[in-house]
Amino acid sequence: MKTAKFLAPVMVSLSLLALTATAQVGTFQLKSLTPETALKAAQAAIDACNKQGFQVAVAVTDRSGVTQVLLRDRFAGPHTVEVS
Repeated sequence: MKTAKFLAPVMVSLSLLALTATAQVGTFQLKSLTPETALKAAQAAIDACNKQGFQVAVAVTDRSGVTQVLLRDRFAGPHTVEVS
């Protein structure tokens, strides 16, 4: 009997806690690259390819796939822009 009196408030508390855990705010935060960071990443990729003897174009996109930065090396072919 004592156990039932003790468990009833505990069960009610746990069920209320479960309800508040599922009723979270309907928003969230996304992190995105700054243009400066995207430019540094693209330049680092071109530098790495140049050290290996490749002339390339580099595209850096945001999380939606939209191009933020597009760099084409001086002697890279015209097709490298679309391939990047």
